[in-house]
Amino acid sequence: MYKDLLQPLIDISREVGQFLKKERSTITASEIEFKSSARDLVSRADKEAEQRFVAFLEKLLPEAGFIAEEDTRTHRGDRYNWVIDPLDGTTNYLHGIYAWCTSVALMDGDEIVLGVIYDPEHDELFSASKGGGAFLNGKSIFVTGQSKLAESFMATGFPYDNRGKQKVYLDILGRVNTKTRGIRRLGSAALDLAYVACGRFDGFYEYGLNPWDMAAGALLVTEAGGKITNFSGNDDYLFGPTMLCSNGILQKDFLELMEGWE
Repeated sequence: MYKDLLQPLIDISREVGQFLKKERSTITASEIEFKSSARDLVSRADKEAEQRFVAFLEKLLPEAGFIAEEDTRTHRGDRYNWVIDPLDGTTNYLHGIYAWCTSVALMDGDEIVLGVIYDPEHDELFSASKGGGAFLNGKSIFVTGQSKLAESFMATGFPYDNRGKQKVYLDILGRVNTKTRGIRRLGSAALDLAYVACGRFDGFYEYGLNPWDMAAGALLVTEAGGKITNFSGNDDYLFGPTMLCSNGILQKDFLELMEGWE
């Protein structure tokens, strides 16, 4: 069943992504809103993109519910749920920075079974199905084989709501920067996860993410041979406050860098 749904999911992701790329230059200041803070933006494009996803996916799998960032649909399905971020990296998108994407996943109960991330600016389509591997534009991808912490390359992000954790998070940031080859902050968690899956990063961590930020990317990482947990090393990351992923080889080393988080 999942395999039959993957190609339609790829097709709608490309369609919505190209719509967003075309619309980017037309967004005006009056079409941008603030959500939780002045740094947490949403635009007309986000909302229209989500509506397009929802209209298509409701027909593709009518029994499924939705976990969607812009609340176009809020009902949960008894078994299946689509997890949608129509535009991950909205601030980048609105400022003309080319690190944004669409992200959509399907959950069967508590398990992520399909995931597609599309980067229209670079025409990179990442896809995965449970047990079927991970792909970039149709070619198999895998996490790195890096085993040396000092030679590893990391990514992170900063939440809109620091939840009182700013100091400890900056301590961790300094530790990661000192003990690895370097660290980057792209501004799109979905792309960060996709880049771990295809071997561009050895690991990625962040706190304060939502399920739609990481559902598709989490499946990509695991299907590409990687590992994903929370900062304590447990599997409760999708609906929890912290997430850490790696090529698997370095997971223990990266978890030690999270020391001090409570």
